Amino acid sequence: MTRTDIPPSWDERATLTTFLDYARATVHAKCEGLSEEDARKAPLPGSPLMTISGLVSHLRWVEYSWIQVRLLGEEEHAPWTEEDPDREMRMAVEIPLARLLEEYEAQCARYRELVAGLDLDTVAKQPIRDGRHVTLRWILHHLVEETARHNGHLDILRELADGTTGD
Repeated sequence: MTRTDIPPSWDERATLTTFLDYARATVHAKCEGLSEEDARKAPLPGSPLMTISGLVSHLRWVEYSWIQVRLLGEEEHAPWTEEDPDREMRMAVEIPLARLLEEYEAQCARYRELVAGLDLDTVAKQPIRDGRHVTLRWILHHLVEETARHNGHLDILRELADGTTGD
């Protein structure tokens, strides 16, 4: 996977999707060479679900929720429930990191193709909490923000796990 934040052209779609792909690729870069044990560690006492595996799973399911459920209006089949709203993070420690990363990349590839065929002004079929319907443009911006924010968490967790730092 090539990791670059320089788009092939300077139009809005190319810039936006390039930044999202860069953030997605950074998730993989942060996990490269990490042991299964370190991927499952929760080193922050106040955040027992904050693991590298958990974050990868969370990012996978966040994209699913925004693209398949909100944008496309599909029925939700995410792992979380009202009783366990963080289940995607909790269950991730039982799944090999390589599988989590493969599933995340396969899903990203699918969404990359899907988004390429939609106008950025496409309105989501499902509303957000306040009842408004966002556009694909907003969803992509949100996914850049969400993925980049969690890459910061991955930076910290990786350094705590084995001392590895980098961009």
